[in-house]
Amino acid sequence: AAVDRRLASMWFDRTLRPIGWELPSAWDPIAGDYAAKDGWIRLHTNAPHHRDAALSVLGCAAERGEVTKAVATWDKAALEAAVVAAGGAVAAMHSMTEWATHPQGKAVAAEPLIDWRETGASAAPFAMEGLRVLDLTRVLAGPVATRFLAAYGAEVLRIDPPWWGEPGVEPEVTLGKRRAGLDLTRTEDRATFEDLLKRADVLVHGYRPGALEGLGYGPEVRRRLAPGQIDVSLCAYGWTGPWAGRRGFDSLVQMSCGIAYEGMRRRSAACPVPLPVQALDHATGYLMAAAVLRALRLRQASGRVVSARLSLARTGALLVSGGARDLTGAPIVESAADLAPQIEATGWGPARRLRFPVILDGQPPRWTIPAGPLRVDAPCWRAAQTAG
Repeated sequence: AAVDRRLASMWFDRTLRPIGWELPSAWDPIAGDYAAKDGWIRLHTNAPHHRDAALSVLGCAAERGEVTKAVATWDKAALEAAVVAAGGAVAAMHSMTEWATHPQGKAVAAEPLIDWRETGASAAPFAMEGLRVLDLTRVLAGPVATRFLAAYGAEVLRIDPPWWGEPGVEPEVTLGKRRAGLDLTRTEDRATFEDLLKRADVLVHGYRPGALEGLGYGPEVRRRLAPGQIDVSLCAYGWTGPWAGRRGFDSLVQMSCGIAYEGMRRRSAACPVPLPVQALDHATGYLMAAAVLRALRLRQASGRVVSARLSLARTGALLVSGGARDLTGAPIVESAADLAPQIEATGWGPARRLRFPVILDGQPPRWTIPAGPLRVDAPCWRAAQTAG
């Protein structure tokens, strides 16, 4: 593989440049950092049910000023525990030193970057072209992984429940994918899902640990339905330790593991300073894509089928393991040459997109499906759709 490092850094942020329209905001109005009585805490409220959970604990209206006043009456650890218990997504800020001694920080540090596990055997060849990838991921790491796979020939089918939406990032993460909707609480939709699962070569999923098990699709069931399938999964806070099942997103993990604190300390700032991009998401997403490629090669060479588990927190540990560095040099300034020449007819309007930084086996990316809204396609694989 050949990688353009400059473009690679740019692909850690928004890649789409709309023509005559604007991208929606990536953040809910009340998402962000708030000062508690004894320190900082971050609320992640992009999903309506996460926003409702936080507001129910705080007992206030969905207005930033009201949330600010309510948070200021809490100790950060107590508020974090209460919002988590209510089903929300939240993180109190820790320093790197505090995280290193925290039970979850210790658990994450003991985990491998990619947790490989043998799950069976198969004689399937290595082939990206037409590889069927069932995508059960959400913002942002998992969709980055499947977007990469779609660029090099994989047929990616993303499945979302009827109630889920991520309008702020859909123009970024749906590129190259067909997008269907299923309600796995309905018998007929479960039958459709199981048929899709049986026919998929790869399953990529990023639901919170235990969520698929709660729907009746734990690893044993998946292996029975689809023996020989490559399984790559993601969680936020690691697969062991007291927070293994906790809801989380990149910005929350940066608060928990000390990245936002370190940015604040190094800049002598009055509030948390996270990384300027969702670096844990993007880095983990590309690691997930690499895990799929590695698993395909391994299956081709030896017939071994493996699964791979990754987490945002473990990627964060890798990021900070080299210690703090002084940033030198001017920031990257985008030029017209950084944009791909073609116009992408997205579901929201025409746009240009940054050139992709990777050439894989001598081949540039070739996404054949423009970005578009969720749940607009039939829940079937292309061959079945053509036959119908």
